[in-house]
Formats: sequence, structure tokens, C-alpha cells
Amino acid sequence: MDKEYLLKKWLDNNLSEAEAEAFNALDDAKLYNEIAEEAQRFSGHQHAKVPAFEALESQLQNKKAASINWMNIASRFAAVFVIGLTLFLFLNRANTSTISTDLAQKETITLPDNSRVELNELSQLTYSASNWDNERTLNLKGEAFFDVEKGKQFDVNTEFGKVTVLGTEFNVFTKDSIFKVTCYEGLVQVSCNDAVIKVPAGSEFILKSGRAKKSNIITAEPYWLKNMSVFKDASIQAVLLEFETQYNITITDSITANTLRFTGAFEHDNLNNALKAITQPLGLTYEIINNKEVVIHNAKD
Repeated sequence: MDKEYLLKKWLDNNLSEAEAEAFNALDDAKLYNEIAEEAQRFSGHQHAKVPAFEALESQLQNKKAASINWMNIASRFAAVFVIGLTLFLFLNRANTSTISTDLAQKETITLPDNSRVELNELSQLTYSASNWDNERTLNLKGEAFFDVEKGKQFDVNTEFGKVTVLGTEFNVFTKDSIFKVTCYEGLVQVSCNDAVIKVPAGSEFILKSGRAKKSNIITAEPYWLKNMSVFKDASIQAVLLEFETQYNITITDSITANTLRFTGAFEHDNLNNALKAITQPLGLTYEIINNKEVVIHNAKD
């Protein structure tokens, strides 16, 4: 049936049973009834006249517009809320700092409390700057030297265990299934494998292949801070691997005695001097093919 015809019949309260059923099936039937009820409520008596068709249509359009406006407001509020939440999460994520180093790269980081971290090559440090005043905690992969300002507890989390201090200088190494904590000043507490180990200044804790031990040190800071790699009774293979890493080169060797052991050091900023430092004590010679390749062989070859 025609909508306008049904409305006029409804306004005159002259709908047949079939027409009433068709009217109630209209999409706007509920709104028409609300408008009629409001007209009666504000008129002061129950027998007030329902507005004419044209007035009813005008009220309906206004009611629809109001409904649409409220929907727009609600939609905008929801959009602002989502944007605000996203911004909040983004800012908090942005306050989580992650510093990574590449091959032969070192990085110095100053933390919010002016504690200093020297990050060695191929390492990663993560901490929350926004929450640093409440919790001095960071995560480490690789190796780093820490000079910690006195204050609240300072925690370094690694895959092998946690290192806890209040204010000191120490080095943490976590690579190749080795966990080593060296204390240069103050006192360090290491928690790993359900055990708590105190490491005072001048000593270090090493966990390797599931075995732990403590030993004394005589250095005032890690050798890598001085751009040096130091070895004590190390296999020649381990020395050459470290050499390749530090200089980003490929070493080809024809060394016949692979059981050679090396005690000594090489520097990180002079290729010739470094090669002499590891070859001469072992009776080896070397040849630099280019800046990316070195050949090492026995002196008699």
C-alpha cells in the first residue's frame, strides 16, 4: 500500500485491520508512534489532536536528523577513543628503546639516570625509558660494560640469568652458550639455575656448558673497550674466528698443526699489526690478498 495513504488514514484513526498491519510493517512506524505520544504528553490532556500529516512529516525528518547526528557524535567519539588508545600504546612502545650493534661496531648508551653502557659488537640492549625511575631493568643479548650510578636496584636480564647491582662497574657476556659476569667495582649478584652468586670487585663468574666457576681478574676494564681481543690458551681456530669477526674478513689457512694454542692479544684497528701478533708467536706467516681475504700458513710453506 502507498505510504502516504496509510499515514493519512492512521492520522484520522481510520485504518482497517489490513491497513493497520501494513502500517505497522513500515520502517518508520515506531517513530510515527513516538511522535504521536509526545504530542499527547505535551498537550496536557489525553485527547489532544495529533499533528497534521505535513507537520508529522517535518517532525519525523527532524527526529531522523537528530538520530543521525547522535550516531555521528558516537562514531566520532569512538574514533577519538581508538586514536587516543593507539597513540598511547605507540608512545609507550616508542619509550621502549632498543639499541643493536653490527659487526665490528660498538655503541655508547647513556641511560635516564646517567648510568653508562658500552655495547659491544653484535649485541642488543632493550629498556623502558618511561618507567626507568621506577624500575631500572634492561635486557641484554651479547656483551656490554656497565658503569651504573648509585640508586635503586639495577637489573640486567639475559637468557642465562639475571645480574643485580646497586651501583658499580661490571661486564656481562652472553654468547655461544657462555655466560660471564666480570665485576670491576663494587659487588654484583648473579642469579641463574636457581642459585645466587656474589661476585665482588676483581673477580668474575663464568657459566659454560652447564659448569660454573669463579676466578680473579687483574684488569681494570674489559679488553674490548681498548679495542683488543685477549686469549689465554685458546685454540688457533677460536683465535682466527675472532679475527674474522673483528676485521670482517675471510681467513684461509693451511696450518698443518691444528692443535696450536695461543696466549696473547691482537688489536682491532691495524690489520698488519694484528696478524703479526697472532702468527709470529706460533711460527706462522700470512699474506693479505685484499682487504677482505687473508691466507695464513706455516712459515716453512
